[in-house]
Amino acid sequence: MLFVSLSSFLVLQLHSDVDSGNGNIKYILSGEGAGTIFVIDDKTGNIHATKTLDREEQAQYTLTAQAVARDTNKPLEPPSEFIVKVQDINDNPPEFLHGPYYARVPEMSNVGE
Repeated sequence: MLFVSLSSFLVLQLHSDVDSGNGNIKYILSGEGAGTIFVIDDKTGNIHATKTLDREEQAQYTLTAQAVARDTNKPLEPPSEFIVKVQDINDNPPEFLHGPYYARVPEMSNVGE
């Protein structure tokens, strides 16, 4: 089974149960942005982002990781899919293009009214 953990220096760090640390395992990454936005160190499973991500461009990325035998490229485990969700920072102030707006909400109104 592949485990995904967050790190303050990395985007993700993958580790396989069958990885004994002897270098016989290679980690591979595929999916949205793999090899361009997200690159993986095939020996350690560390995944780095190559650029700053912007939620306005794309809110999430679906990636698939797998541990394979380095000498044969045969899968050692089934692939694991995971989603990288991009958190939004308030870098764009709100714009109200067709104002002014007027609204009334009666006291004790239900949520969404």
